[in-house]
Amino acid sequence: MTEEELNTQVMDALIDVIKAVGTLGQSAGASFGLSGSNAMALFKLDEPLSMKELSLRIGCDASFVTVIADSLERLGIAVREPSQRDRRVKNLVLTEHGQQVREEITRQVTGRTPWSNALDINERKCFLGLLNKMLGRAEGGVPVTSEAVPSS
Repeated sequence: MTEEELNTQVMDALIDVIKAVGTLGQSAGASFGLSGSNAMALFKLDEPLSMKELSLRIGCDASFVTVIADSLERLGIAVREPSQRDRRVKNLVLTEHGQQVREEITRQVTGRTPWSNALDINERKCFLGLLNKMLGRAEGGVPVTSEAVPSS
C-alpha cells in the first residue's frame, strides 16, 4: 500500500467515524425534539452567546439563528437575555433544563460511540493520545505551542 493510499483510507475511516457519531447525536437529539441544527447549537452554548456569535460558531446565516433560538426557547432549553455589555444585543443562554438535556445527550452518545464499543480502555487511551498528537495538544488536552511541536 502506498502512503497516498494509506492516507486516503485513514481519511475515509475518519469520515465514517464522524458520520456515525453525527447520526448518534441526531438520534439522541431527536428524542428531545431537537433538529440537527438545534442540537449543534445546544453544544455550542457552553456560555451565553450573542446570536451573531452563535451563527459564527455553527456556521450558518445569522437570520437562521433566530429560527434555532425560537425552537430552543419553545422547548425550554434556552432563553434570550439582554447582554450585560450592550443591552441592544440578545444573548442565548441555556436553561437548567437545557443543561440537563445536553448532559443526557452527551451520556447517550458517548456510551454508543464506535471507540467506546470497539476499543478496550487501553486502546481508547492510545486513541486519545493519537488524537491529541494530531491536534497539537499536550497529553492533558492542552494545546501545544508551535515552538514545542517538532517539525516532520
